[in-house]
Amino acid sequence: MKKTGILNRHLSGALAELGHGHGVLVCDAGMPIPDGPRVVDLAFRAGVPSFAEVLDGLLAELVVEGATAAEEVRTANPAATALLEGRFPDLAYVPHERLKEWSAGARLIVRTGEARPYANVLLRCGVFF
Repeated sequence: MKKTGILNRHLSGALAELGHGHGVLVCDAGMPIPDGPRVVDLAFRAGVPSFAEVLDGLLAELVVEGATAAEEVRTANPAATALLEGRFPDLAYVPHERLKEWSAGARLIVRTGEARPYANVLLRCGVFF
């Protein structure tokens, strides 16, 4: 059994398959999940695990070269805005409808138990060299 890092075998395996430019959507429990991308649903109950916990765990495992969030997060969820802007100084914003459209092209969707609106971010994978 793994001693450190992500223990969820589905998530760990999905992360190992990601390459440069692949998209990873980290989303709240209310985000519509499109057909197509691989989905790892971590939601246990409302708020568990939190968006912040899942995002920080993923950032410890991934190289991220860009991130995009819904522009609505800035007014509807100041806590998520502060979290995202603290981790991604060059965070891009698009309308929520566009983020939902783009999520269909993600390689992986990780659903959290977050129960606050617009706690979603689309990550673009980079390379470690």
